[in-house]
Amino acid sequence: MKMNSTVYSFWLAAVFFTFAFITGCATVPPVDWNSRVGHYTYAQAVNELGPPNRQARLSNGATVLKWFRQPGAPAALPNNGMNNGFGVGQTINVGLNDQYLQLTFDTNGVLTAWSKNY
Repeated sequence: MKMNSTVYSFWLAAVFFTFAFITGCATVPPVDWNSRVGHYTYAQAVNELGPPNRQARLSNGATVLKWFRQPGAPAALPNNGMNNGFGVGQTINVGLNDQYLQLTFDTNGVLTAWSKNY
């Protein structure tokens, strides 16, 4: 009888660890950002993704938020006046291969555009 309880305990532990391994290794499907345009809010983004690494308000009142996923090699690039959400003449410290998610929200805080480079 002692042998049966030992074997039972072993198999029970094996099933538990197999289930835990499979569950722990499950991948989360990627977010479909196109389906969120027009109804995803600024508050939802900050709640889901945490505080952004960069934030800027554009001249039209829109807000651009940027979350960095993996920093690249550091570099300081001058802003040449292109509309990237930062002031003209301001030096921007960016990585050459930064991986980021950028979300743009209108004046009502609703997602209007997104981009990512990963």
